[in-house]
Amino acid sequence: MNYPPYTITSTILKLVASISEQLATLSATGAMAAEHLSPQLRKENRIRTIHASLAIENNTLNVEQVTDIIDGNPVLGPSRDIQEVRGAVAAYEKLDT
Repeated sequence: MNYPPYTITSTILKLVASISEQLATLSATGAMAAEHLSPQLRKENRIRTIHASLAIENNTLNVEQVTDIIDGNPVLGPSRDIQEVRGAVAAYEKLDT
């Protein structure tokens, strides 16, 4: 088998160059900065980040339970896991300071 398993053509090179230019333009204008994302998208990203980080540490709560904790709704689950979510939320809120 040849490596790479495809042929790099002039069309592919032009497309890659075009993508790179567009990414550079977005980056230069700040369009990719987090502050330009919708508040809902930022909230969903934070929820998933908290869930994934705590899951690595054997937290048993699912994404919906993490969302409920962040929204202030009651959740059934191990109190240690619930407290870990609250602690992670507090830590993320202090990242900017």
